Amino acid sequence: MNLVDIGHAVRARRAELGLSQAQLAHLTGLSRQTLVGLENGALSDLGVNRVGQVMAVLGLDSPTPDTQARRKKRGLWMAAKTASVSYARELAPEALEQALASGDVPPSFAPHLTHLLDEAPVPIVVMAVEETASRSRLPPRQVWRNVAKLAESLSAHRRALWA
Repeated sequence: MNLVDIGHAVRARRAELGLSQAQLAHLTGLSRQTLVGLENGALSDLGVNRVGQVMAVLGLDSPTPDTQARRKKRGLWMAAKTASVSYARELAPEALEQALASGDVPPSFAPHLTHLLDEAPVPIVVMAVEETASRSRLPPRQVWRNVAKLAESLSAHRRALWA
C-alpha cells in the first residue's frame, strides 16, 4: 500500500464519518494543508507515525485500510467504560448514545461526559460517534455537532478539539 492509496482511503473514510478536512486535521494533529496533500496524493512522504495516527483515528488500522475489524468493536461500550472509570455510577452505552444523538446530557452524567471529552483517546470518541450515527440513523455530521455542543456546555478543557 502506498501513500496515494492511503490518501484515497482517508478521504473516503473521513467523508463516511462526516468529518471535514479541518476537523480531521484537528483531531489528528496535522495541518489541514498536510491532510489535503495526503488526500490528493500530493505528498511524497508523511512518516509512519503521522500516517498511523490518521489511520487510527479513522479506524483504518489494518494492513489494507478497511473498517471490518473496527466495526466489530463496541465503540459506545468502550467510550461508556472510559467515561465511567472514576465514578461509582456507571454510564450505560445507551445513555451515552442518547447524549451523543441529542446533544443533551442528564445532569447526573455530566461528569462522565466531561471526562470522556477531556481524557478519552480520540479514536474511542470517533468510534462512539460512528456507532451512534449508525444506530440512531443520524448523519455523522449531526452527531459531531452534538459532541461540540456537549463539549461547550460542559466547559470541557478539550472543547476546541471537538469544535
